[in-house]
Amino acid sequence: MAIDAYGNTLGASSATTAATSTINPKGVLGKDDFLQLLLLELKYQDPTAPMDSEKILTQTSQLATLESTENTNKALEKLASALSSSMQYSGIAAIGKIADTGSNAVILSEGEDVDFELYFPDDVASGDVNILDKNGNILRTMEVGTTDAGVVSYTWDGKNNNGIAMDEGVYYVESSYTKTDGTNATTRLGLYPIESIKFDSGKTYAKLGSNYVDFSTIKEVMDN
Repeated sequence: MAIDAYGNTLGASSATTAATSTINPKGVLGKDDFLQLLLLELKYQDPTAPMDSEKILTQTSQLATLESTENTNKALEKLASALSSSMQYSGIAAIGKIADTGSNAVILSEGEDVDFELYFPDDVASGDVNILDKNGNILRTMEVGTTDAGVVSYTWDGKNNNGIAMDEGVYYVESSYTKTDGTNATTRLGLYPIESIKFDSGKTYAKLGSNYVDFSTIKEVMDN
């Protein structure tokens, strides 16, 4: 008679199940288990009616397939671990380079301002920050005064140059400016220097401006 952890009497079937669960709690058979079952079948087969050789070959083939699958899974796990480490090292090597997120879009919600950051790789003497629609038309122009090289924060109130509030939706940000040496240059939203790398829960994050973004979402990394 078997008794469970709560003092209840277990029947023969329940006791067997409990014992099996203790021996193999996950209920998963590996290649060694299948090999033992095959050997037991051969050991206790009826001498007058031995197992069909074709059946033995089939079971042996299944055993080989199972072992191959287990080896493949182990190799894939090692590969995934190696790729994860490689991604982390790639992130560290990218510090100081320029990341392109692949988009210069901002989203305007009704009644709200839009905060964004632009990166100027050079000292700025003067220039403009332009808000454009999907067709490339300039809706709003904001002046850029003398500005040191680096990431600069801006706020758009959601209005065009005539003071009319724009519909909520997706808009785009670009800038044309004159450097202190008198030459002209451009920049846009989505281009930032990678200031640092952070690892969290197996993922790599890059600090772009004042935000951390998933490193895997960066479209391109370029020399500064």
